Amino acid sequence: MPRYKGLTLRVLGASAPAMGPGKAELIERIGRTGSISAAARDMGMSYRRAWQLVESLNATFREPVVSTAIGGMRGGGARVTPFGERLVARFRAMESKASAAIAGDLRRYAVHLRRSRKRA
Repeated sequence: MPRYKGLTLRVLGASAPAMGPGKAELIERIGRTGSISAAARDMGMSYRRAWQLVESLNATFREPVVSTAIGGMRGGGARVTPFGERLVARFRAMESKASAAIAGDLRRYAVHLRRSRKRA
């Protein structure tokens, strides 16, 4: 049977996606690394793009998702706020719940997909 990747959840805000899998992953990686640039590198993303996403997140929600400190003698960095941690946990819970709810439908849908061709 062909494989499928499953469900991609995006929560839409008033003017742009408020949260999706990429933003959630970026927040998680910032939390692990303490750095926007390290998180961006881990994801194969430019620092500029990661910074834009952090700014978008902080502008979209009522509380900051990521807080930043400008470099200096002790160096800069970024940390995920407690609100940001709760936000990602809720998003991941919604992803799991939505995926579980339609798992059977996805399996039945997948039979109609072409098998992927192996590259030589």
